[in-house]
Amino acid sequence: MSPNLLRVRSYWESLKRAGNEMPFWDDLKLSALPDLTDSLLLMDVFADPERFRFNTIGKAFAAADGQPLTGKFADEVALRGPFEYLRSQCSAAVEGGIPTFYWHDGSRDASTFSRLLLPMWGDGHISMLLGALDRR
Repeated sequence: MSPNLLRVRSYWESLKRAGNEMPFWDDLKLSALPDLTDSLLLMDVFADPERFRFNTIGKAFAAADGQPLTGKFADEVALRGPFEYLRSQCSAAVEGGIPTFYWHDGSRDASTFSRLLLPMWGDGHISMLLGALDRR
């Protein structure tokens, strides 16, 4: 992983309370990573049916397609560029309750990036995912 993604992971780890396996989403402060806010993403998690809604989108994500995504569900929009395979990665992070990593090598479209998703607890279940993007 890139140094920036490692920093986001380290920050996520620092938010854990006592022996919890993941932090609570309400402890998250994006302002704690001011130089990375453009590369951060927050996804709201819903169950039954499982859905993911764009809560906060940094410029590195938002600039990829031009369509406004905040407040929309991932299954309502075309997911291209840095959002490729996002729903699958979200599902894996929620089902496993662990961080997930996706790397796109650019072999199909000449864009290389990596994405990290980190689950966060709230209201008795994983209710948010913190994401980070690193473009190369």
